[in-house]
Amino acid sequence: MRDILIRKADVIVTMDGTRRELAQADLLIRGGQVAAVGQGLSAPEAEVIEAAGCVVTPGLVNTHHHLYQSMTRAVPGGQDALLFGWLRTLYPIWGRMGPEEMRVSALTGLAELALSGCTMTSDHLYLFPNGARLDDTIDAAGEIGLRFHPTRGAMSIGESLGGLPPDALVEPEDAILKDMVRLVDRFHDPAPGSMLRVGLAPCSPFSVSRDLMREAAVLARDKGVMLHTHLAENEEDIAYSLAKFGCRPGQYAEDLGWTGDDVWHAHCVKLDAEEIGLFAKSRTGVAHCPCSNCRLGSGIAPVRAMRDAGVKVALGVDGSASNDAGNLVAEARMTLLLQRVARGADAMCAREALEIATLGGAQVLGRPDCGTLAVGKRADIAIWDMRGIEAAGAWDPVAALMLCGPTRVKDLFVEGRQVVRDGHLRTVDLPDVIAYQTRLARRLAS
Repeated sequence: MRDILIRKADVIVTMDGTRRELAQADLLIRGGQVAAVGQGLSAPEAEVIEAAGCVVTPGLVNTHHHLYQSMTRAVPGGQDALLFGWLRTLYPIWGRMGPEEMRVSALTGLAELALSGCTMTSDHLYLFPNGARLDDTIDAAGEIGLRFHPTRGAMSIGESLGGLPPDALVEPEDAILKDMVRLVDRFHDPAPGSMLRVGLAPCSPFSVSRDLMREAAVLARDKGVMLHTHLAENEEDIAYSLAKFGCRPGQYAEDLGWTGDDVWHAHCVKLDAEEIGLFAKSRTGVAHCPCSNCRLGSGIAPVRAMRDAGVKVALGVDGSASNDAGNLVAEARMTLLLQRVARGADAMCAREALEIATLGGAQVLGRPDCGTLAVGKRADIAIWDMRGIEAAGAWDPVAALMLCGPTRVKDLFVEGRQVVRDGHLRTVDLPDVIAYQTRLARRLAS
């Protein structure tokens, strides 16, 4: 792989231990890693990427997504519903999907993430209708070229047993655990610089049994992989936990072995002070999904309180049926704005929002090799052109990235390979993917 020199960036935001920002600086990529960062670097044989007028950041990290939902955006009947009603509208539609819908919707969702500056993403796939498998989304991630943390989700408690999903979409728990073992053994790569790590992710307290939660936790720790689920998303979620389990979601998680440095929970909108303290003490991570939480009327997650307590917080776009977008830099801006709505204009600054979107995501996903532009770290890099209309007149280009834009990346590198060049995806024919997805979505709707 040829060396690449990113030259004369207006600012390089390193996110290193001292959060250095280097003006008029260069960055050298060699062998998939950051080889040097500083002013006046020379590499005569390197390919040169001119970055004048640009801000360079670590690639953004998305820690919660449902890629298959890119096939079901803006569905009538679910546009104005709270979480449980929204799910009941969409479950039957998702039940008509199959392997090709899963693969193509993943291509679309991953492409959208890449164009918004994302270099590493998780995915939470928890239903497998008509022969669909997690393998379908893994195949798509390989095509797009993003660093991928797919999680094998599951639903095992259907409506007839008091759960939320229809019985047709749940699976026997022994089959779920067997497939979890298969996927980890086949795909999971724990090595530094890994492009693919598999996690285990029973869907939610209202769709799986306590036994499956416990057994998944035991299996994950035996295999050395991470755990993920939804938790405390809205008031309905809290009420369900209190009625069914006699405790709040944080206590439910702790009782079942679902706290620790190898666990991250999505949403956590309704965590109380005791639960926040539990997550801080146990180093449990949180994937904050502000746009989805707004769209479903779930509330404003207590991100300021979580960060102040020491909870690891990252960002997630959530599914594109509840967002309905998949733009990660837009999530960072919404994080900043919502904390200010809840706590005042000094509740969060632009640079903290950017830190959550980059380094915060790497920390939650257990990737000390990513999230920072420092020598020896993986070359996951986003270059943002600040010369467009969005940032015209901006005095502080780093703050401008969060406050006004752009929301589309100029260049994107993952493991030193260029995935986006001059705002265009290089790895797939995106117009063809979009056209195919549109045909599949229309078929699904009919």
